[in-house]
Amino acid sequence: MTDPFIQSLNYLQSRSELNLTDLIDWCSIPSISSIATHQPDIQKAAEWAAQRLSQAGMQNVEILPTQGHPCVYGDWLKADRDFPTILFYGHYDVQPALDLDAWVSPPFEPQLRDGRLYARGASDMKGQALAEIVAIEAVLKITGKLPLNVKFLLEGEEEIGSRHLRGFIKENQYKLTCDYAIIIDAGMLNPDLPAITYGLRGGMRIFLEVYGPCTDLHSGVFGGTIHNPAQALIELIAGMHDEDGRVTLPGFYDGVRPITESERLDSARLPIDETYLLEMAGVAELWGDPDYSPYERTTSRPTLEVLAIQAGLPGEGVLNIIPAKASAALSMRLVPDQDPKAAYQSLIDYLQENAPPTIRWETRFTGGGRGVLVDRNTPYVKAMHRALQETWGTAPVYLRMGGGIPVVGMFQQELGIESVMTGFGLMDDNVHGPNEHLHLQTWQRGMQALVRFLFEAAM
Repeated sequence: MTDPFIQSLNYLQSRSELNLTDLIDWCSIPSISSIATHQPDIQKAAEWAAQRLSQAGMQNVEILPTQGHPCVYGDWLKADRDFPTILFYGHYDVQPALDLDAWVSPPFEPQLRDGRLYARGASDMKGQALAEIVAIEAVLKITGKLPLNVKFLLEGEEEIGSRHLRGFIKENQYKLTCDYAIIIDAGMLNPDLPAITYGLRGGMRIFLEVYGPCTDLHSGVFGGTIHNPAQALIELIAGMHDEDGRVTLPGFYDGVRPITESERLDSARLPIDETYLLEMAGVAELWGDPDYSPYERTTSRPTLEVLAIQAGLPGEGVLNIIPAKASAALSMRLVPDQDPKAAYQSLIDYLQENAPPTIRWETRFTGGGRGVLVDRNTPYVKAMHRALQETWGTAPVYLRMGGGIPVVGMFQQELGIESVMTGFGLMDDNVHGPNEHLHLQTWQRGMQALVRFLFEAAM
């Protein structure tokens, strides 16, 4: 590597405490995209990000409106536009912090404990997004330039499915034109093993409502003669899986891409076994299709999950009623080649076949995204591979991820570009749960890797 590279790493090290202070400041903003009352916090977080991009030396920084929460954009472009252009992506919105009693410290009052920063958004993904900004800053402050063209996009709706991002990308195609995207929203298995993610599951959410009597009824008067909608809903849900955990919806597995032998050999080398998952989840025994390993079931096979069930009186207390209706939120995780509309139709077919005549049902489909596979052999993936290997002293493993990152498919479809996906959050960061945290040593190594990547990608 060149002297500017070494100097950039030294600059990065000299600002480590300031970078942590910045992250604490950003994580203190409760930018919850799913709750309307936090709209001012969303705007504040976007303004914070825009100011930090400008401070880093990025140009043309602006906060751009969408049909929902705004996006933050910035770029640094050489006069010679023939240089390669990469687009760094991130999001500044966070999940709600529910079950506050389970948080050791308040979710939006960041606290340092045992080499970790505890706060909502620390890992997903304000820490990751700031790592991107800081890496760019380190090179710009030392050299006054970047070795290739860079664009930066931060959205504010990733945690609610990037609802308006596709429209934004279509309207701003010229502004976002690039050769490749860099997405630091994946993760690592442990602090000593870097990873590159090449596969994502898609997903969708469906709301199912079951109706019975025209109004809530006294359970003592009507019990035993009215089919309780809550019971009917539970019976329908129970029938959606067989005893081995396979989804029973007709046609659900049509089009599912088989797991290749090479993928199975790769996954067998990963440190993810039954014991690892048992410890991570805190359960006594795993569950699921015995024809596939636990890792395969969580990354390469489709799933149907129950997210929530509601019936009767919400909150504390019980009414002696047969409720007039019951509802459930269902989630499907879909793999590449699975069509969300076809998967939704499989649920409709199941309900038409199995719902009893004693109830009426309705579903609401909120849209869905396909799973994604990216090419592992592009120059930019290879550059990231080298950067991670040099930083950690070991070659990164290649992962498929059980969750989804909606923007990856959008970039493929709307901009015609592929993405490099990596990240420096760990599996035990408790993302979306209480006591979310970021392992700071891994985060700092991640910044070093991104500085390396900027030089490697320009070679």
